[in-house]
Amino acid sequence: MPSGKPKFIPLSDRTNYHRFEDVIGCKWSSSVVAAVAQEIKRPGELERFIPGISTKVLNERLRKLVVFGVLVRTEHPGLPAHVDYDLTDSGRKLAALLDQVRQLNLDHPASP
Repeated sequence: MPSGKPKFIPLSDRTNYHRFEDVIGCKWSSSVVAAVAQEIKRPGELERFIPGISTKVLNERLRKLVVFGVLVRTEHPGLPAHVDYDLTDSGRKLAALLDQVRQLNLDHPASP
């Protein structure tokens, strides 16, 4: 097998990048992950904690983050029944990366 730089990104990698971008690239996904990392776990709390997010977008993001394996959804029976979300191991890794990006942004403010 010849060595050297690859000439292109393989289709499987491109597919994974697009899937990742669809889930994490949304401006709301990073806010949801950061909020859950701060122990904001219930949908109503998340909606109040993240200014500007609609119920529809929040629910869409929560579903995608669960399917992607970043969040886990737990239903609690009882009166009233409720749902909360927690980070998975992958979600905790992502939250740490997002915090590093946030810190990098704070360390290097935009030019006027």
